[in-house]
Amino acid sequence: MATRKHEKFVNAVQEAADQPLDQDLLLSLVAYNCRRAYLAIMPLFHERMNGYELRAVDFSVLCLLNANPNITQKRLSKAVKMSPPNLAILLDRLEERGLLLRQRNPLDKRSQTLVLTPDGERMAADAAQSVSEIETKATSALSDAERAQLIELLQKIFKPTRS
Repeated sequence: MATRKHEKFVNAVQEAADQPLDQDLLLSLVAYNCRRAYLAIMPLFHERMNGYELRAVDFSVLCLLNANPNITQKRLSKAVKMSPPNLAILLDRLEERGLLLRQRNPLDKRSQTLVLTPDGERMAADAAQSVSEIETKATSALSDAERAQLIELLQKIFKPTRS
């Protein structure tokens, strides 16, 4: 009898192995689909950013500072959703690399504003170009309109609505 049970079990395992996985529930979830897309893009992103010795958050900070010179650390902290102490450590590293300068805020002496150095501006531009190439490759199955729509729809999830 144990042999018949074992044979049924082997047949069931073989049948399961021959069937495609049912991912219907997972594929109906926004978070799962975002995560899968992220996992498809990030290895190439990390590979390219390693050439600049940048992590994803470093890249975000450089881009924000490049587009918004002289913003305060507090405002930058909110934008990247990072605690002020953790941001200070990141900024220390970028400053040590000669990519940014901290300056006393002339409007509020208790805070500092941040500005990229010329090296920081070059690195931000070069890294942004690399990321643009990565995104073009990663979204090559989408038309320009579909890509724009995808970005718009994702932003509806996390950007505050304006009233």
